[in-house]
Amino acid sequence: MNGHGRVQPMSVEQIVEQAENFEYNSLVPFKHWSRSAGTLIKEAEIYDHEGNEQQAYLLLFRHARLILDKLPTHPEARSKENDTVLQHLRKDVLRNISKLEKLKPRINKRYDRYQAILKERSQAKAANTQALAASRRVSADAQTQRGPSRPPSDWGLAHSSEALTAGDNRDLAVKLAHKEIRRRATARKATRQAGFIQEDEQERRTARVWGDQDEAWTKDEDSIDQDTLSRDMHNVRMQVNGSTPEALQQGSSHPAVEDQKSHILYPSVPPKSARGQQAYSHSLPDQESEDFRASYPTYSPPQRPSKTPNNLVEDSLPQRPKKEAITHTPPSRSDTASPVPQDLKPSTFTFQPSAYLENGTPLRTIFLPPDLRHRFLSIALPNTKANLETCGILCGTLISNALFISKLVIPEQKSTSDTCETVNESDLFDYIDGEDLMVLGWIHTHPTQTCFMSSRDLHTHSGYQVMMPESIAIVCAPSKGDWGVFRLTDPPGMKSVLNCTQSGLFHPHAESNIYTDALRPGHVYEAKGLEFDVVDMRH
Repeated sequence: MNGHGRVQPMSVEQIVEQAENFEYNSLVPFKHWSRSAGTLIKEAEIYDHEGNEQQAYLLLFRHARLILDKLPTHPEARSKENDTVLQHLRKDVLRNISKLEKLKPRINKRYDRYQAILKERSQAKAANTQALAASRRVSADAQTQRGPSRPPSDWGLAHSSEALTAGDNRDLAVKLAHKEIRRRATARKATRQAGFIQEDEQERRTARVWGDQDEAWTKDEDSIDQDTLSRDMHNVRMQVNGSTPEALQQGSSHPAVEDQKSHILYPSVPPKSARGQQAYSHSLPDQESEDFRASYPTYSPPQRPSKTPNNLVEDSLPQRPKKEAITHTPPSRSDTASPVPQDLKPSTFTFQPSAYLENGTPLRTIFLPPDLRHRFLSIALPNTKANLETCGILCGTLISNALFISKLVIPEQKSTSDTCETVNESDLFDYIDGEDLMVLGWIHTHPTQTCFMSSRDLHTHSGYQVMMPESIAIVCAPSKGDWGVFRLTDPPGMKSVLNCTQSGLFHPHAESNIYTDALRPGHVYEAKGLEFDVVDMRH
């Protein structure tokens, strides 16, 4: 299975340092940051369930910093609607503080054990070196008794799971995903059948308390205020390093920030609509459809300009990046495949990052069902024939440090030949949250154009990639028989797009390498046999 060692234990101080190392941009709409906060908690829950306490702690601490330190300064935070959202987000932080306090001693104990082992090994090595120097010879018997040395990272004290490479273990990934996704679906169904009404279940999901559900339901949330949160977070930070950022002690007041209007046009996302919702099987259709163009949630999206203005010259189109040539021949599946264990548990395995952002940040693997684009194109076919765009949302979950696309959601939408806007976003997010899904990207068609990311597409995708760096954009060009999987470069793509205030579909950006391929040799791997469902909310 090509394991490559374990995760090296870290101290709480080291984890906190990493947790605070994230880029915040106030030009990104408030709603995207609030959705990002929800994603952080979902990921933390899964990592905690799988035994990766370090990553759970990192994500929960980052969530707290985002809610208590960053979002109150957002230009849109002072609106009545967003202030209400912020109050609910603060309640999540209060609930999670107790979890941080429970994780801290366990993490530090593991780190102290690890350091003690390193110290013993170092002392033993020094003593052995002195003995060898004194005797001027190497004792083969002593070497045999000591046995082969193991690198520190192999001790597995942080998270005792086998590290796997995605490309060599796709069969295992598929089997693992099938078992775990079914297990989670069964658990959700059992919870609902146990008599929880929908409102109670939603409260439990948003409570984000592991094992303390009764306490979460009975807690008097109306008494929570920013001062309480600041004091609790202050205590956590004091336990970590004895210092507390000023921003966490400012109470509930919103700093005066000059209003900034972002001209970024983000895609909209649809909601759960029980009536008229259609689920499709993932069977491969005979015909391919077209590109899919998604818009992440927008409050009041302005009219999108025509995708092909009359005065547009060909040179002004953003160029599709050239795919880097693979310099080696990948080994055949039969040569690299390993026997798949019968007892598959997510906590047993950890998929290693399969690619990195341009700034060095690792990207978790996304496993993509190869049949998904074909199914999408068949659904989009009527629109394609009418020269109308179609868009969909790629949803999935996190398992063993990898992301699996398991559901294609077709939101309610309004389409033209050049645009596709989702409507009734609240229903879409209700559905996504109700199924404990994560948004992993979007897919859309270019009915008559080539496969590339327009300036509008770049701005749309920046909203997704802010929420999750691994998010992808799939573009299908059915009339050209072409398709691609893309992400923004970082740097320079993300900063360039987020700081851009130009309007218009084909406005230029100074950087030439603003986006790149995400499919091999990127972080996206097609996994044959990976199951997925289709939910069409348009009917």
